[in-house]
Amino acid sequence: MSDDAEQPDTRRMPTLDKTPGATDGRSDSAPDPAAADEGGDGRTGRFWSARRVPAAVLALVLLAAAGLLLYDVVAVRAHHPAMAWRRWLARELATRHLDNPWVLAAAALAVVLGIWLIVLALTPGLRQVLPMRPAAPDLRAGLDRAAAALVLRDRAMEVAGVQSVRMKVGRRKAKAHAVSHFRELDEVHADLDVALGEGLRQLGLAHRLGLTVHVRRPKKG
Repeated sequence: MSDDAEQPDTRRMPTLDKTPGATDGRSDSAPDPAAADEGGDGRTGRFWSARRVPAAVLALVLLAAAGLLLYDVVAVRAHHPAMAWRRWLARELATRHLDNPWVLAAAALAVVLGIWLIVLALTPGLRQVLPMRPAAPDLRAGLDRAAAALVLRDRAMEVAGVQSVRMKVGRRKAKAHAVSHFRELDEVHADLDVALGEGLRQLGLAHRLGLTVHVRRPKKG
């Protein structure tokens, strides 16, 4: 087992049928035509995040600011003095010019926060979930990238000569760093290409991931 392997969680992992394939010896495996037909039509998008935390924080900040301002306005209407912060803010706005560093800094902060909120609103998020091919018109499924890496790592560990594997699955490519303690490195490399390529196909992802495999000997000492 590799020291770099992540601890498995309690979710049910996908299982892969072990189908032998031909050895082609490629380092960067490109999908073959048969696999490309099973890789989806490219129209399945990523899952959208609900953005609950940013939305809740923004709502609470706006609610607190509006409530405080409303309370102060009602107090002034009831012939009570305005709060010190509102008197200070009115004085600062009346005396500071637009080219003042503090005014520019506050404006820059507001712009950055606004851009951040716009980006959150227009981007899907959930980068850890890979869309899978739809099994039915009204059904969508996704696979966690960590779970996919764990499944592919187990598949790679079954290749003869592999001592350990560190697997990383991204949104567009899967990378395997394997250590082989016997057999020729080229042979292990080719078998890993085939095993992991078949494993990626059987994951049922909507978009076929590229594959990069690196094999080396164990470090001495």
